[in-house]
Amino acid sequence: MKSRTIIATPPGATIKEQLENRGMTQKEFAVRMDMSEKHISQLINGDVQLTPNVALRLEAVLGIPASFWENLENIYQEKLARAREENAMDADKEIIKQMPYSEMVRLGWIEATKNIEDRVRNLRKFFEVAFLGVIDNLMIPGIAYRKVSSNSSKNYHLAVWAQKAKLEARNISVSRINLQKLSSSVSKIRAFTLDDPVFFCPKLFQIMSDCGIALVFLQHIDGSFLHGASFYDGEKIVMALTVRTHDADRFWFSLFHEIGHILGGHISKSHILTDEDEIYANNFAKNSLIPPQEYSEFISAKSFSSISVRTFADKMGIDPGIVVGRLQKENHINWKQLNNLKKRYDIS
Repeated sequence: MKSRTIIATPPGATIKEQLENRGMTQKEFAVRMDMSEKHISQLINGDVQLTPNVALRLEAVLGIPASFWENLENIYQEKLARAREENAMDADKEIIKQMPYSEMVRLGWIEATKNIEDRVRNLRKFFEVAFLGVIDNLMIPGIAYRKVSSNSSKNYHLAVWAQKAKLEARNISVSRINLQKLSSSVSKIRAFTLDDPVFFCPKLFQIMSDCGIALVFLQHIDGSFLHGASFYDGEKIVMALTVRTHDADRFWFSLFHEIGHILGGHISKSHILTDEDEIYANNFAKNSLIPPQEYSEFISAKSFSSISVRTFADKMGIDPGIVVGRLQKENHINWKQLNNLKKRYDIS
C-alpha cells in the first residue's frame, strides 16, 4: 500500500526474504508452520494479519523472536492506516472543490477555515461519513425537487442541501406517514395563503407532522436554483423548502409542487424524476391553488386589472399575488405588472 508520503510493507515481505535466504519453498514452509499454503500465501502478500499465534510459530521455524514479528505487524498496520487516510484525504481534497463550502459557511452550516484538510474533516462530520468519497453511494434515491432553472447545479449542491434538511428534520417529531390525510388537507393548506407566516407556519407544521412529514425551511444555496425537495428518511418524509426570492406566490407553488410529488408517488422511485413527473407536480400545484375551470373562465374574460384580479382571488379564497404570479408565468401580463399585489415573506 502506497500513498503520497508513505509505503506500508507487510511482514510477509520479510518472511519471503527469509525463505529465499534459506532456499525454502512456500510449500515446505507451510508444512513446517502447520498451516495451509493458501494462508501462507496470504500472509506473505499481507492479505491476512500476522497474529501472536503465527508470530510464535515463526519464532520456532525461523529462529527470529515472536516480538520482532509482532512489532513488524504493528508498524505495518499503522502505516497502512496512515496511507489509506492520506490517499482518502487527497481524494477528498478534489471532491471539496465541487462543494459549496463558502456558501455553507455564509449560512452558518459549517465552520469557517482556510485549511483544506480541516475543510475535509468538517465536511465529513457534516455528512456523517468517514470519507467524502462514499457520498455518491449515499445520494438519496427518489429525491424530488423543484428548481427554477434548467441549468442544473452539481449534485453536491443538492447533496449538501438534502443533508442539511435531514439534520434539521431529526429534531421534528411526526406521526406515521398518512398520504390520505395529506390529500384531504390540501384545501385547508390552500386557505393559509391568505394568512401571514406568523399565523400559518405553526398550523402548516402541525398538519404536515400529522401526515408523517417533517417540514423544514432552509436558506438558499447560490447556484443551486432549488426551491424545494422531498424524500423519504427512515419512517418519515422530509419536505424542505426555501423562500428563495421571498415571493409568497413562489413559496406556495413550491409547497404544492412538493405535495404533488409526494401524492404522485414520485419520491418512492429509485431513479431520477422524469419530465412527466415534473409536469404532474406543476399541474397539481397550479390546479390545487386555482381550480382549472374557474381559471379558464377568468382568462377568457381577458380582464387583468388590479380590481379584477382581486375580485377573482377573493372568489377563489386565495391570495391575489398567487393569481398575479400565474398570469406572469403564462405571459398574460408582463413581469412588471401588478407586483403591488404580491406579498413577500420573511421566513427564518
